[in-house]
Amino acid sequence: MLDAQAVATQVASLLLASLVKVPAAYRDLADQARRAVTSIPLNIAEASGRTGKDRSHHFRIAYGSAQETTVAVQLLRSVGVVSLADEAAVLQMLDRVKAMAWRLAGR
Repeated sequence: MLDAQAVATQVASLLLASLVKVPAAYRDLADQARRAVTSIPLNIAEASGRTGKDRSHHFRIAYGSAQETTVAVQLLRSVGVVSLADEAAVLQMLDRVKAMAWRLAGR
């Protein structure tokens, strides 16, 4: 398993655990965050089995999903759904994943 995939899986697990109980008013945003954060390790895993431009494409998707997750976590923190500690941990790991995905995409 790529290090990027391991970190992406770790950040997904942390965020998913933070989103177990979400007030009804923020369920759509939490669902978007769930989909974005799970897309990261899934696309990295898929990329590891591909070659050429197809491989780079999946790493770019993972990077974009990490960007999307970053904003979703910030919004969820602003309304109190995600704790300050979880936000800090998730954003730190997402920064690492974004850096790795960017390099793996060959940008």
